[in-house]
Amino acid sequence: MTNSQHSITTAISWCLAWGDKRQPKFDVTVLQQMRQALNDGKAVPEEVRPLVEQVQELQKLKFPATLEELKEFTEKYLILWQSQIGLVYGGATKIKQYVFEAAKLQDIRGASALLDRINLVDLPAFFSCEQHLDYPQCQQASDYCQQVREDWLDKSENFPQLSKTLIPELIIYSTGGNILAFCPADFVDDLANAIEKRYTEETLTANSCAVGAIFKPLEIRFGLLPHKINSETFWLEKYLNNLDNPLIKAYFEQADTSPEEAFQERKTFNELAGKLASQFNQRRNGNSLQGSDRALRCYPPVLETHPYLRRDEGDRRSAILQAKSSPDDPSQGLPGDPWFSEASARKRVVGQIAKRDDSFVKWYEQAGFEWEPGEKGIDSWVNKFERFLYETPHKYYGKIRSENLHPSRVKEARSVREIGDASIPPGFVAYIYADGNNMGGYIQKEIKNPKDYQRFSRDIFDATEKCVYAALTKHLQPHKLNPNLQSERNSTKEVWIHPFEILTIGGDDVMLIVPADKALAIAQTIGEEFENELLRKEGERYKSDKEYNPQIVHRYQGKGYQGKEPPSGKNQCKLSMSVGVLITAEDTPIYYAEKLTSQLLKSAKKRAKDLKKQDYYSGTVDFLVMKAVTMISSNISEFRSQGLTKSGLGQQKLKLYAAPYTLHELGGLLETAKALKAAEFPKSQLYQIRSLLERGKQTAILNYRYFRVRLQHGQNELQEKFEKAWCEALTNGGNLAPWMTDKRTIHKNLTLLLLFETFSQEQFKLQYAVLSLLKKSDYETIWRELVDLYPFIEKPQNPSTRPESQQQTVQS
Repeated sequence: MTNSQHSITTAISWCLAWGDKRQPKFDVTVLQQMRQALNDGKAVPEEVRPLVEQVQELQKLKFPATLEELKEFTEKYLILWQSQIGLVYGGATKIKQYVFEAAKLQDIRGASALLDRINLVDLPAFFSCEQHLDYPQCQQASDYCQQVREDWLDKSENFPQLSKTLIPELIIYSTGGNILAFCPADFVDDLANAIEKRYTEETLTANSCAVGAIFKPLEIRFGLLPHKINSETFWLEKYLNNLDNPLIKAYFEQADTSPEEAFQERKTFNELAGKLASQFNQRRNGNSLQGSDRALRCYPPVLETHPYLRRDEGDRRSAILQAKSSPDDPSQGLPGDPWFSEASARKRVVGQIAKRDDSFVKWYEQAGFEWEPGEKGIDSWVNKFERFLYETPHKYYGKIRSENLHPSRVKEARSVREIGDASIPPGFVAYIYADGNNMGGYIQKEIKNPKDYQRFSRDIFDATEKCVYAALTKHLQPHKLNPNLQSERNSTKEVWIHPFEILTIGGDDVMLIVPADKALAIAQTIGEEFENELLRKEGERYKSDKEYNPQIVHRYQGKGYQGKEPPSGKNQCKLSMSVGVLITAEDTPIYYAEKLTSQLLKSAKKRAKDLKKQDYYSGTVDFLVMKAVTMISSNISEFRSQGLTKSGLGQQKLKLYAAPYTLHELGGLLETAKALKAAEFPKSQLYQIRSLLERGKQTAILNYRYFRVRLQHGQNELQEKFEKAWCEALTNGGNLAPWMTDKRTIHKNLTLLLLFETFSQEQFKLQYAVLSLLKKSDYETIWRELVDLYPFIEKPQNPSTRPESQQQTVQS
């Protein structure tokens, strides 16, 4: 039996042995002995043995094909049918509204760290998770976890009996900002209320929601069941007789699945989780739940303001404190003497602790607040990144090693300006927002029981965290701040920083700020490493048997980034990541940058969904280079469709952009940009070709060819990595540079092309030649995006001249 299965068996047995009352059915000593025996694989106490034996058989039960078989199960396994078990689901909601409420990075960092602390430490502390190896962050803050229970949870005004009923094994997952856990039936409302109250008391203004329900243990295996099984019960026979019913069809039907399999895949633990998700949405929207007497949460926290009172920096609440610095002791205040409400003060002090900036926390200590930030429970992402470097061979420090730079001297970046200082050219940063693809579909198809949920959650969180660290390690290295920024830290010594900011890594979500010149390479590596990490998991459970045709899916037909071989279309991962990347000036408001990055992520995910029809399951990336805040007045979709798309009556549509890209295409784009840089293509001619794109296809082609043949060197590489790789014509051996045929439009409008995945390239060209008689082709170009990226591309360096220390692998 696996560790996950041990854990779930222990959890269900604990709840059933406790019973459905406030006091346990068996002595607590017996329950603890049972728990220890189950975890060690030994014999359980005699009193609970019948109960444990039925729980161990639960997941082995064969799915009943008939109503009679189902009824037999209810009679044979009376304990599993007549007992009750609680299931609770909850977490923070409207997270972006809380995190990006403030404009400054320090407050955004603090808000994110505070939510992470509650989700990863405080809530697991309810279950005494510092005693369990699967919760290392709780183990590192064991004293704080005990303090959470003793000084908060067990107080008479809170939930004094709750902690005695909870054990670590009850948690199914607690990552990604949410928690799903079993609990004894009579404590469902207590646990749900405790989750909501903890978020509110710690943050004051963050929204949260938690719901719970009571089920029969047999429902964990067979989905939702009525209280009584009789001839009227809806089961497989009735489902097969009502396949044409639109409601039944919508609830059960799945593509490429027989009705019997669809019914069986629906009637699993997923159905219980789906019920809780539905209740969660109802309660989050302020509605009451049927059969529940819990207080409504339709009134969010509101702090009064007054027109004649000073407000905090977010201009939302009345200020109660000014962190005014003193010339004699700068540590007593903060630069700029900011004003804080209590909610914003909590964000700022947690942000300082997360960045190990202890020199300026006196202002909070002297303010007289009773709330303590829980310093021991706060573990910054940079701390975790440094532990990753310690455990993994890497090239992160590169040639810096030769300058006797000890890793302990490298500090966190305190501002966006410091991150922008590491970019080439300086002053630009990139916001990266990544999110998983096909998660819901995988859960519905592959996740059948709590053990699967538990393993899936841990796999995704582990893969997400490692892919981010791997990308940062591969493409960044410590950066020495310029003297002006060094002086802002009141430091006379040179200051080295990690040139990035991890805003959050939660579940399958990632938000980063990195130097602009490394952004796309980091985004591509995140997408690739996420899939690689999952494919390395035991049992190949994430490996897809689907194959796609790279010649049809990818517009780029050359070698990938840094000489990688083109993808074969085989050995795909069932799950992937889409990424939105915004490259912009360091002074762009963070809330505005986040809004645009979210739009780019949405566009990338749409592209991934469309490509899934071609059996492509890998990642996609959309990006935008925004050099002025006024560049976009509405949203990115409208900007592209109205400003970057040219068409007239009876004319071909010309798209002056090619985003979003597949991961292989993005690598090709970076290789093409490097080739353009190596060819020393004059900037004036780059911009002139870009301006001529709007005049039509032939004009742009003629001017590009004129300028290319005049290049002193690099013509062959440009032909190989741009013209042949991107711009070959589909109907003949010609070349359309700087244009390429928009395959996406063809695939969308001509369903016949869905058959092309089995065709060769020659058949594709022939088929397209016929179809072109039916429809004029649209064209797109990567030239505009190449020009936008040109300033951020470093001129390729000859490997033989690269410093030897950069080619060595080091162990910190």
